[in-house]
Amino acid sequence: RIGEIIGGSQREDDLEVLEARAKTVGLDPKDISWYGELRQYGSVPHAGFGLGFERLVMLCTGVENIRDVIPFPRTPGNCKF
Repeated sequence: RIGEIIGGSQREDDLEVLEARAKTVGLDPKDISWYGELRQYGSVPHAGFGLGFERLVMLCTGVENIRDVIPFPRTPGNCKF
């Protein structure tokens, strides 16, 4: 009922694999060439994860709506410039 609390991913660092995957999903590798250029001369494997703090607070407190535990809401019109 709470959803994902912790998520993680690893970026693909092999240019050939990236281009093949782009073609598989119907993208022209030229349309994402800027991303390919980042991997052109090689890259190191890198990954990361994130903890959904608000979801952890929901789990610990039993609050059912995530909007009730977000300390700094990012809703449209909430911040006036």
